[in-house]
Amino acid sequence: MLAVFDRSVAPSPEGLRQPGAAGGDSAACLADRFREARPDAVTVNLGGSGAMAYSSSKQSPLLPRLFGAVDNIFCMFQGTIANFAVLKQQYGLSKGTNEVNIIIEAYRTLRDRGPYPADQVVRDISGKFAFVLYDCTTKSVFMATDPDGNVPFYWGADTDGRLVVSDDIDLVKKACGKSSAPFPKGFFFTTSGGLKSYEHPMNEVKPVPWVDSKGEVCGTTYTVDASAKKETKTSIPRVGSAADWSSQY
Repeated sequence: MLAVFDRSVAPSPEGLRQPGAAGGDSAACLADRFREARPDAVTVNLGGSGAMAYSSSKQSPLLPRLFGAVDNIFCMFQGTIANFAVLKQQYGLSKGTNEVNIIIEAYRTLRDRGPYPADQVVRDISGKFAFVLYDCTTKSVFMATDPDGNVPFYWGADTDGRLVVSDDIDLVKKACGKSSAPFPKGFFFTTSGGLKSYEHPMNEVKPVPWVDSKGEVCGTTYTVDASAKKETKTSIPRVGSAADWSSQY
C-alpha cells in the first residue's frame, strides 16, 4: 500500500525531513508508478491533498491488506484485529463488517461524537495492524500501528515536504531518501495533532536517529520522552465546528 499526502493535510513531525531527501515526483506520479508495478492496484486521486494506492499482490496470508471507503473516508489496513467481535459490537456494525469498516467507524465516532480521547480509541484495538485513513470532508489524515510493530509500516518526507507512507521500505526510500524511517511502534498520527504515543499520551515525543540494516544513519524515528509531560484537551468538536477534531490531540 502507498499513501502520499501534501504537507497542508499531513505536516511531517519535526526531524523526519533530513538533508538528502529524494523525490520531487507528484503524488499522482508516485501512485502511477505503484500501479505500473502492480497491475491489480487500485489508486485514488485525492486532488491537491495527495493520493492513495492499494494492491493485494504478494501479501502475507497472516497480515492481509484491505481497502475501503465510506462517505468520502478512504482507509487502507494491513493485519488483523484480535478483538474484532468486541469492536464490531461496540460500534454497532453489521455481519459483513471487516477491519477497514471498524477503523472508519472508530474515526467517525471520534469526529462526530468524541465520547473518548483518540489515544484510548486506538489503544482499544488489539492485534497486529497498521492503517492509514483520509477524510475528504475535513481533509484529515489518521494513521497508526500496533505497539509491537508487527506490520511493516514506513514513512518519510520528500523534498517538497509531502508525507509518503507505505508497507514497502524501498518505495519510501526512493521517494524520500534519507528522510525515511519505520513508523514508530504504538504511535498514531493526525493532521493537526501530529505524532502521539497512544500508550503514553501524557508524554512528549522526541526524534531519534534511525540506523538501517546496513548500519547507516538514514532517517529519524521517535520515542516517548519520559521526562517531558504535556497538557491535553479532553473534547473533540463535532463536524461543522471551527476546528478539526484532530487538532485536539
